[in-house]
Amino acid sequence: MTSLTAALPAIKTLPRPDPWRSGVVLAALLLALPVIVVFSFVFVPAGEVWLHLKETVLQEYVTNSLVLLFGVGVGVLAIGIPAAWMVSLCEFPGRRVFEWALLLPMAMPAYIIAYTYTGMLDFAGPVQTQLRDWFGWSYGDYWFPDLRTLPGAVLMLSLVLYPYVYLLSRAAFLEQSICVLEVSRTLGAGPWTGFGRVALPLARPAIITGLSLALMETLADYGTVQYFGLATFTTGIFRTWFGLGDPAAAAQLSAVLMSFVFVLILLERWSRRRARFHHTSTRYSHLPRYQLRGWWRAGAIVGCSIPVAFGFLLPAAQLAAWAVDTNAAWLKMDFLVLVGNSLLLAAITAVLAVALALLMAYGRRLRPSPTVGLAVRVASMGYAVPGTVIAVGVILPFAWLDNTVDAFMRAQFGVSTGLILSGTLVALVFAYCVRFLAVSLNTVEAGLGKIKPSMDDAARCLGLAPARVLREVHMPIMRGSLLTALLLVFVDVLKELPATLILRPFNFNTLAVRAFELASDERLADSASAALAIVLAGIVPVILLSRTIGRSRPGQDQTVC
Repeated sequence: MTSLTAALPAIKTLPRPDPWRSGVVLAALLLALPVIVVFSFVFVPAGEVWLHLKETVLQEYVTNSLVLLFGVGVGVLAIGIPAAWMVSLCEFPGRRVFEWALLLPMAMPAYIIAYTYTGMLDFAGPVQTQLRDWFGWSYGDYWFPDLRTLPGAVLMLSLVLYPYVYLLSRAAFLEQSICVLEVSRTLGAGPWTGFGRVALPLARPAIITGLSLALMETLADYGTVQYFGLATFTTGIFRTWFGLGDPAAAAQLSAVLMSFVFVLILLERWSRRRARFHHTSTRYSHLPRYQLRGWWRAGAIVGCSIPVAFGFLLPAAQLAAWAVDTNAAWLKMDFLVLVGNSLLLAAITAVLAVALALLMAYGRRLRPSPTVGLAVRVASMGYAVPGTVIAVGVILPFAWLDNTVDAFMRAQFGVSTGLILSGTLVALVFAYCVRFLAVSLNTVEAGLGKIKPSMDDAARCLGLAPARVLREVHMPIMRGSLLTALLLVFVDVLKELPATLILRPFNFNTLAVRAFELASDERLADSASAALAIVLAGIVPVILLSRTIGRSRPGQDQTVC
C-alpha cells in the first residue's frame, strides 16, 4: 500500500496524450499500411513463382515499362510546354477558349480513349471502312498502322496525360514576374531566347513536377496496357495474383514497381536540388502577350487544336454516337444500378478522404512538430502508388485479419464471421482513401493556409476548443476548398479501375469496371454509355482547375511592374 501511494504522484505527473498529435500519427500509420505490407515482402524468400517470373517475363516487364515511361515523357513535354507557353504569353484568335479546352483530355481516362480509338481505327471501324469504300480496296490491299502496340499505348497515354505538364507549366508562366522577361528584352533577347533562357528555366520545377505526375500515372495505368495486350508491371501483378494464385509473388512484383515510383520521386527532388527561384519584385502587371501574325498565328491555332481534337473531341463524339446507337441497351435498370454503385462509392470515399484531410491538415497546424509533419507526408504518399499495388497491400492484411477473426469465432462460439473486411466495400473504400488522400489533403491545406493564425487565437480567447474552432470558424471559411476537395476525390474514384477490379465484392460492379469489361469483350459500342458518364463527370473539376489557374497570377489589377 505504501509503495502504491508513493507511485501515485508520479503517475499524476505523466504527460497526457495529445489527441490531435496521436490522431494524426495513428491515421498516417493506418494509411501507410498497404505500402509497408508490400515492401515487407522484399525480405520474404523467393518462391517458385517468383523465380519463374524472374526467368521468363520480368525483363519484358522492365523493358516495356521503361519504354512506356520514356515515350510518354517525351510526348507530354512536347505537347504540354508549347501549349502552356502559347496560351500564357501569346495572343492569337481562340486563345481564351484554348486556355480551358486544353485541359479537357484530363477528363478522359486512358483506358477509355484507348478502346475508343481502337474501335474507330480497327479493320471494321468507320475509318478503314470509309477508306475501302473510297478507293475500292479489300483486305490485304493496303497497310494501316496497328494501334494495339507499345507506340500506340504511348500515344494514348500522352494524349490524356499531357494536361499535367500543361497545367503546372501554365501556372508557372503566369506567376512569373513580367519584369524578368522585360529585362531580358532590354538585353536583346527575342521571344525564342527569352523563352529558352529565362522563362523555361524559371518554370523548370513546375515542369518536372508535372512530368513526374504524368509518369506516375503511366506506371499506375492498367486498363490501356491490358487492353493492348502489353506485358508491364501492372498487368504482371494482376496475372500473378489471379492467374498464378501467388499473392507473395504479386507483392514482390509490386515492390519492384514501387521502387520505380520512388526513383521518380527522388529524380524530381534531385532535379530541384538546392536551386531556388524567387521573384525580386512583389508587384505585378498584366502580361503583355506577343501578338502572333501570319503563319505564326495559324501555327498556334493548329498546335493548340490538335491535342484538344485528338485527346477529347473525337473520342467524346464517337462515344456519344455509340451511346445513341445503343440507347435501348443502357436505358435499363442494371445501368442505373451501376450508376448508383459508382456514386455511392465515390460519395463515401470523398467524405472520408476530406474528413481525414481535415484531421491531418488541422493537426499539423495545431502541432507543427517534425513527427506530425512526417506523418502527414507519409499519409499523402499513396497518390504516388499505383492502384494495383495498393490493392495488393490492402487485401493481404485484411484477409489475414478476416481469417484470424473467423477462426477465433469458430473455435470459441462455433460461428463463422466470413470476410467482414476483405469481402465487403470496406477494403475498397479504404484503398480509395489511401490512393486519393493526397488530392483532398493538398486542397484542404491550401484553403487552411489562407486563414490567418490570429483568427485561431481570437477564437481560443473566446473559449472555443480546437475542435469547435475547426467546425465553427475554419470550415465555413473553407467551404469552397472543401467542396473542391470533395469533387476532385469523387471524380477520381469514378475513374479508378485497377483497385476496383481487384477489391470489389462479388456481384458488385461500377461504371469503370463495366466499361472495361465490355471493351475487353470487344463490345465497344455497348461500353460507350458507362464511359461517357465517367467522362462527363470528369469535366466539372477540369473547369474548376481552369478557373483556379486563371486567377492564380497575383496583382491582376495592378498596373505597376
